[in-house]
Amino acid sequence: MAKVGIIGHRETESKSTKYIDTTTIEEPRVARYVFAGKAASWIWLIVRLWLGYEWINAGVSKLWGAESAAFWRTGLGVKGFVLGAIAESKGPYAQVSYGWWVAILRHGVLPHYLLVARIDAVAEFAIGILLVLGAFTAIAAFFGLALNFSYVFSGAISTNPVFIILGIGLVLAWRNAGWLGLDRYLLGRLGTPWQHRTTSPSEPRAQESTNR
Repeated sequence: MAKVGIIGHRETESKSTKYIDTTTIEEPRVARYVFAGKAASWIWLIVRLWLGYEWINAGVSKLWGAESAAFWRTGLGVKGFVLGAIAESKGPYAQVSYGWWVAILRHGVLPHYLLVARIDAVAEFAIGILLVLGAFTAIAAFFGLALNFSYVFSGAISTNPVFIILGIGLVLAWRNAGWLGLDRYLLGRLGTPWQHRTTSPSEPRAQESTNR
C-alpha cells in the first residue's frame, strides 16, 4: 500500500495552517508479496548472496588479484577500456551509440583513469559486501546498477543484463530484500528519508512525566 501526498497551505482570517492531502493506492497482491512480504525475503536472500559474491569477486580481483596491476596500481585497465569504447563509437555498426557518453569518457574519465580505476575497484568490493550483509541493500543495488549501465553504455554486455535485472529487483524490494540481514535492524532504527514524524522526540517524554 502506498500513499501519495500533496503538501499545501490553508489560510483563514485567524491563522494559516499546513496540511497534507494523501491518497492511498492499493498495491497488487503479488507485488506486495514479492516486494514487501517477509516470506519472499528468502528469494531476495539468494539473489543478494549470489549478486554480492559476484561483485566481491570482481572487486577482489581488481584490488588484490590478477587484475590489481591493471586497475589499482596503474589504472591501465580503465584506460584501455575507455579507449576501446571511444573507438567503438565510430562507423555504421558502432557499439557505443551515445555521443554524450563518449564525451564523458573522453573528457571526464580518460584524464583521471587511475582514480576512476581505484574507485571502480573499491565500489565493486563495497557493493558486494553490503549485499551479502543485507545492509543498505537498495542503496548498494542502486550503485551497482550505475556501474552496470556505465559498462553497457560503453559497449560491454557480458553479464551486465542479468546484474541489471536482479539489481532493479533489489531496489524495488527495498522493504524486504534485506530482512534476512542487517536492514532488518537498520531500517527500523534509521528509518527512511521520506518518513514523516508525527510527534517530536520530546513529546513521549512529556507524556511519560504526566503519567507519573
